[in-house]
Amino acid sequence: MQDKLKINLIQSNTIWKDISKNIQNIQQKINQISEETDLIILPEMFSTGFVIEPEEIAETMNGKSINWMQQIACKKNCAITGSLIIKENNNYYNRLVFIEPSGKIKFYDKKHLFSHVGERNIYTAGSIKKIIEYKGWRIAAFICYDLRFPVWSRNTENYDIALYVANWPKPRINAWNSLLKARAIENICYTIGVNRVGTDGNKMEYIGHSQIINPQGNSIKKSTVTTEDIISTTLYKAEILTNRTNFKFLDDRDKFTFQN
Repeated sequence: MQDKLKINLIQSNTIWKDISKNIQNIQQKINQISEETDLIILPEMFSTGFVIEPEEIAETMNGKSINWMQQIACKKNCAITGSLIIKENNNYYNRLVFIEPSGKIKFYDKKHLFSHVGERNIYTAGSIKKIIEYKGWRIAAFICYDLRFPVWSRNTENYDIALYVANWPKPRINAWNSLLKARAIENICYTIGVNRVGTDGNKMEYIGHSQIINPQGNSIKKSTVTTEDIISTTLYKAEILTNRTNFKFLDDRDKFTFQN
């Protein structure tokens, strides 16, 4: 068990539907990380952009992006995570993949699909909340639109980190900032949000605001640019434990059974 976790957030400009160029671009960013790290986090659909026509670019769990992630995890001796388009059993998933240094894969399929642009008509929703255990830390994995649904994010599992990877557009960036802070406060956990930058194939603009928020709702580190960026920091287990000991708000949380 580690009492601290070194993390790096990659705020990238995703190239529309070009897996090879996106991998190359992110590889260049990762090469800039000179110090040892425990976890590298990429945005939602980091290899393609937020695509609603996945037929020609969907990958498998043995595809190019997964193989590349495994190589990174091994070479850097760290975990790497981000979401991508996966085809499995004739269904398409917006899947967050978490790969450990050993090559072991864990994953979470996005529960809340963005009906506003038709994501729910193309992709299959996940139904299982995923808590990833890594180096003594419990990480709750979420994707973009999940951020708007506090019941799904509710910390009933005593997780340490709520992780949101996203393609969250500029017109709604205020909601992104506010909801990330709310999730940290109500769940007494670190909250990490990793967003992309640039303009996608649908002319939607993204301005980043990738950030890490502590259990009191204060920003530890936030990108100050609307271009590509690497955000690095260290999380401390003691900060979570101190807050939960001094402020036992989770003891009074509502009991409920989640129904799909």
